[in-house]
Amino acid sequence: MILAAGRGERMRPLTDTVPKPLLQVGGKPLIVWHIENLARAGIRELVINHAHLGDQIEAFLGEGSRFGVSIHYSPEPEALETAGGIANALPLLGDEAFVVVNGDVFCDFDFTRLKAAAKKYATFLVLVDNPPQHPEGDFSLQGETVRSQGPTMLTFSGIGVYQPEFFAAIDKGAKAKLAPLLRAAMDRGTVGGMHYTGRWVDVGTPQRLAELNQQLKEN
Repeated sequence: MILAAGRGERMRPLTDTVPKPLLQVGGKPLIVWHIENLARAGIRELVINHAHLGDQIEAFLGEGSRFGVSIHYSPEPEALETAGGIANALPLLGDEAFVVVNGDVFCDFDFTRLKAAAKKYATFLVLVDNPPQHPEGDFSLQGETVRSQGPTMLTFSGIGVYQPEFFAAIDKGAKAKLAPLLRAAMDRGTVGGMHYTGRWVDVGTPQRLAELNQQLKEN
């Protein structure tokens, strides 16, 4: 599942007329990088949620065949937050573990690395080094267990693997944040994780978008 329902307030005015996942990065929309990366990893059944200007996302991506994937959409009248959006899409996601990635990050993560985690953990998160705009981090990784606090804090990348039952208590169509669910599971010691040190960028502002485009142009 690619999360694409956010309004992109920090990215305005660019997102007043274009949904953030369709903003151009290195010559193609941000969300297309994810789709191609997932397809290379053999993940070809995709669900994309959307709200703000979501019709543009559907019109551009279609059913996904030109990218070698099959795309199903989970429209939201208004954004349901991360956990609410995932819970709302559960009927499309099936009964097995599924990967979720934020639509507003850019990364070169190899999603095949999550296949073993999907069999071992009910919830598994990919953590990255803290970016300049988020120096305090989110969670701590102790071995392969993610804790809400610890001596070294890392940032949640927006990439995770979840079992459907993790969201079972959320009513379809209800707004719900992901962090409280994760912290409760961490208190039970049931969240696994890994530290990814490759390229990862939270493309949250016009400045960071411009900087990323410049980096890709130079490389």
